[in-house]
Formats: sequence, C-alpha cells, structure tokens
Amino acid sequence: MAHASHQDTIPRLKRVEGQVRGIIRMIEEERYCMDILIQVQAVKAALAKVEAEVLRQHAGHCVEDAIRSGDAAEQRRLFTELAELMGKFRG
Repeated sequence: MAHASHQDTIPRLKRVEGQVRGIIRMIEEERYCMDILIQVQAVKAALAKVEAEVLRQHAGHCVEDAIRSGDAAEQRRLFTELAELMGKFRG
C-alpha cells in the first residue's frame, strides 16, 4: 500500500542516487579503491535508513490498521509478509 508519507523518502533517495553517480565517476577516474569502498558503505548506510523509514511507516499504517480492524486474516497476511521479508534480509 502506498502512503503520502513515502514522499518524505524521495529526497533521501535522490541523495543516494547522487552518491551512486559519484561512485561511478570515481571508478571511471580510477580513484583509490578504499575511497570508492568508503562511498559504497555510505550508500549502503543511506539505503538502510530509507529501508528503516519505509518499514516504520508500514508498521505505523498498514499493520496498525490491520490490528485495529480486528481482521484476523489480514493480520496473519501482514505478519507472514513481514516474516518473509525479514527472511530475505538475512539471505
């Protein structure tokens, strides 16, 4: 489900996009490997923040709505969905 609050993540993703373009330039310019790796780590950290925010929004909206509705089938579906996603993160 999409939320208006997802719009808050767009500026953060645009910064990540700029960072990735910067890494491409660094590779094209044959910059020092450690400098490139540092920038890759920065991108990973920034994406982790986006991931955490989207997950927080999901829990705060979709999951909360399912709990409030009392719809046991929807609650199970969302729980299963989250459990499967967490399993993918580990793999």
